[in-house]
Amino acid sequence: MGCLLPKGMLLGAATAATQIEGGKVNSNWNEWSNQGRILDGSTCERACDHWNRWKEDLDLLASMKAETYRFSIEWARIEPEEGKFDASAIAHYREEISYMKKLGIVPLMTLHHFSNPLWFERKGAFAKTENVRFFLDFVKEAVKDFGDLVSDYVTINEPNVYALNGYAGQGWPPDEKSLTQAARVLNVMAGCHIRAYERIHRMREAMGYKDTRVGFAMHMRAFTAKNQENPVDRTSAALEKSLFQNKLLRAFGNGDFRVPYRNLGGFEKKNYCDFIGINYYTRSVVSKVGDNLTREGAPKSDFGWEIYAAGLTECVREAQAIIPGIPVWITENGICDSEDAFRCLFLYEQFREIADAHLSIERYYYWSFLDNFEWMDGESRRFGLVRVDYPTEKRTVNKSGRFFTEIVDHHGISDNMYDRYVRGEEYHL
Repeated sequence: MGCLLPKGMLLGAATAATQIEGGKVNSNWNEWSNQGRILDGSTCERACDHWNRWKEDLDLLASMKAETYRFSIEWARIEPEEGKFDASAIAHYREEISYMKKLGIVPLMTLHHFSNPLWFERKGAFAKTENVRFFLDFVKEAVKDFGDLVSDYVTINEPNVYALNGYAGQGWPPDEKSLTQAARVLNVMAGCHIRAYERIHRMREAMGYKDTRVGFAMHMRAFTAKNQENPVDRTSAALEKSLFQNKLLRAFGNGDFRVPYRNLGGFEKKNYCDFIGINYYTRSVVSKVGDNLTREGAPKSDFGWEIYAAGLTECVREAQAIIPGIPVWITENGICDSEDAFRCLFLYEQFREIADAHLSIERYYYWSFLDNFEWMDGESRRFGLVRVDYPTEKRTVNKSGRFFTEIVDHHGISDNMYDRYVRGEEYHL
């Protein structure tokens, strides 16, 4: 029942600023949630109050033995107005990162995690090529302010999710309904990543650092035909996988743009990542392009997503075949389980899969450290190793959080740990 994880693989957890910090911020998501668009009526102004409770939270993360922490900085806090950078917000993040390192936790900074300053949103955000310079100015400021503290960066989180949900009719801001516009946004974001990759390396090298690692975090799914005997189903599944992730991996990872994506910046074909960040949650069953079905009778999370552990290593193999020679960091992997009823079973199956696969996976980040504001679903969906009671903001380490702590401590799972945490847990069907 037990398993040992790959030697040297760092284990940690992940969050995003908009989802945990709270407070009044001039961002697209603060505006969106304050307009009453969130399904449960909540707003990201409350979230987990991490902006004020960051020290308590980092102490808690350290007590859970986390070796590394993926977090994001809120662009709208750092640059609330175009070209005007907030020294107090920068000082706040410097204090937080410095304390993180004092606790022995390796920081992984995400520069863009879905949220835009309102001034950038009003200019058309990533739908316009002329706006690339604004993102690069922010990147320059972030490296200037934090480059002495942070060596590892995710430039952009889940560009495919950002573009499809915001520009292809899925209800995220700005809620446009055009696949053509979504593709354009992805072209621009790929250019933003490539130029940010180059800028971060150039700036930190000028600072005298040689340990810089820059990548992106791509949402990846396992795709399968609804009916394997049906050639239309098989072709549709392959096409959807290609459009949703594989072609984007090529564009972001090595400047290889293939239709329908376009090389707007005239980038050379070469590697533009030091690691491939993979966010993996589920498998999609496809009978026609655009499907996102769940296999009948399969175990499901509270989100209704199929729980399919083998998909994690399927995605790793696929990514490494597309961008060979580059290590993978699992930048997100988690489960929506509001009662923490089967999260231990989920963790066991994911780590068992990693242990058996013998792949080049250097890091694993569970999503998420805390319950948080889950975008359009608000506070109603819980992914955390730590439960948050939103009215009081009280933190309680879940059973799965205690299990995660022991996994880090043992760098694996013993038979005894399996018996104490996993045995008896069952998924929804």
